Amino acid sequence: MNSFQADPYNALNAKTEAQKLAFAPIVFHAARSLRDLGVLAALDDAGSQGLDAAEITRKTGVSEYGVKVLLDMAVSAHIVTWQSPNYVLANVGYFLLYDGMTRANMDFMADVCYAAMAHLTESIETGSPAGLKALGQWSSIYEGLSTLPGKAKESWFQFDHFYSDRSFPLLIEKVFASKPKRLFDIGGNTGKWATQCCNYDADVEVTIIDLPQQIEMALEQAKLNGLEGRIKGHAFNALDNSLSLPEGADVWWMSQFLDCFSPMEILSILRRVRQTMSTDATVYILELFWDAQKYEAAAYSLNATSLYFTCLANGNSRFYRCGEFLQIVEEAGFEVAERIDNIGLGHTLLTLKARL
Repeated sequence: MNSFQADPYNALNAKTEAQKLAFAPIVFHAARSLRDLGVLAALDDAGSQGLDAAEITRKTGVSEYGVKVLLDMAVSAHIVTWQSPNYVLANVGYFLLYDGMTRANMDFMADVCYAAMAHLTESIETGSPAGLKALGQWSSIYEGLSTLPGKAKESWFQFDHFYSDRSFPLLIEKVFASKPKRLFDIGGNTGKWATQCCNYDADVEVTIIDLPQQIEMALEQAKLNGLEGRIKGHAFNALDNSLSLPEGADVWWMSQFLDCFSPMEILSILRRVRQTMSTDATVYILELFWDAQKYEAAAYSLNATSLYFTCLANGNSRFYRCGEFLQIVEEAGFEVAERIDNIGLGHTLLTLKARL
């Protein structure tokens, strides 16, 4: 991440970038409107010749005024180019239209985060998810996932699964190389990983450890998949330090779970795993670390998402630097047997063993 060590802008360029930040909310909504109104798709269909405003109006039903005011902003944002009298789709516009990561990020920001982020300063000052009130009355978003407003719920799960699901097929062979019979999935969410485990190995039994609301959703999915006998649930609130974990797992699995907690909370969870697990069990942690990314855009996305944790999730969690996270792992009584970076869309897999 050497690109972050120097200021990349001279004074003139820095002032231009500052204006982009000042008007960023407007550009965001303009881009989303162009996508959702079909304007970007119409320009893509037209190819390198592009279309003039009147032609776009005929193809999309958007008023000529709407077409021009949105696309003139898009010219300044380099979403399209202006080749008089036509607008032509540019590379940024193409990715807004077709890139799955961009769509997942944009819909998550629009449907889950946008209104809430107006309360970011309050969240920083109070250490609480002050923006959550834009969605519902819960102490953390995890309590309300099963009852989020429809569009917010859809975009939250699409965002979550977009990143985690692409790593699962790459990792399942590694996790099952030791032929585990019992696997504990802490923070198992809707049970996608548990389902993949059971489909991969007909003998494994998976226990999902999560909040009661999440367990209910996961077990419903297990039943629909005919796996109710092999996927079980253990209700657990990780923030309640008086609660212990079940025993008997060969493998403990945590995917994008620990980033939902503060450093001291992570330490508490890992210590309870260490106290409960057998000495020959293996702990796998799949996480996103912003300083372990290959591309600047990935680090940018993760640091932005950390502010979602601040304002909406619980007020005190984030995507961590890997070195900071590993200090917590060591303090909890583990040693890292293996670290693999750049899995899927930038995940890191940590294989942990109990330090004896």
